[in-house]
Amino acid sequence: MPENPLVVLLHGAFTDSAHWSGVIARLRAHDVDALALANPLRSVVTDAQYVRDAVGDSDRPLVLAAHAYGGVVATEAVAEGLGDVRGIVYVAGLAPDTGESAVDLVGRFPGSTLDAALGRTSLVDDLDDLWVRPDAYHAQVAADVDEQTAYVAARTQRPVTDVALSQVLLAGTPAWKTVPSWFVFGSEDRTIPAATHRWMAGRAGARGVDEVPGASHAVAVSEPDRVARAVLDALGSSRAVAA
Repeated sequence: MPENPLVVLLHGAFTDSAHWSGVIARLRAHDVDALALANPLRSVVTDAQYVRDAVGDSDRPLVLAAHAYGGVVATEAVAEGLGDVRGIVYVAGLAPDTGESAVDLVGRFPGSTLDAALGRTSLVDDLDDLWVRPDAYHAQVAADVDEQTAYVAARTQRPVTDVALSQVLLAGTPAWKTVPSWFVFGSEDRTIPAATHRWMAGRAGARGVDEVPGASHAVAVSEPDRVARAVLDALGSSRAVAA
């Protein structure tokens, strides 16, 4: 295996690539190269194609870290042949099976308060853009982040289409059945209940599970050390397998 793996970071709905700033800084301190993609948030199929187009021709081994809905996209992209992927780190991320959507997984266990926090903008072709209302963002997404950081995040968030959240995974075999996985999530995630994260990690046979006490849905922002550690664990595992 080459000595220059690339970590691809994929944000989810209601955030942007800056979500990964703290994680990128910590990976750099370990001489790990990382690239945060701008997830289009339009549909699972087209978003996954974007990821394949962006990094699919790389001759470097890849480790993906995916947040929330980004986990659905990563699962689809890897299953459809995205490069040499050695591991996926689901960071408060969704890991669907074939035929499951983000909506299905968020509602699998009680506890999500996302619906009450959403705003909606009608688009053409009977599509709606969904976004978290700025007045609800801090409590809903980033309760363990300081108010100023949450304020900026609320006003720089990127909306997701209702189609993207309701579109099911089409891949015949989800990536987590063939690629090693790690899960990092907060015990106080109000968007995707911790019970859902635990269940997905168990189903996937995750090699590492880190439930961060008191952490919110924005665990990559509030606990970048914990997230970076999971990514480094994935990199270390991939190097061991390659050797």
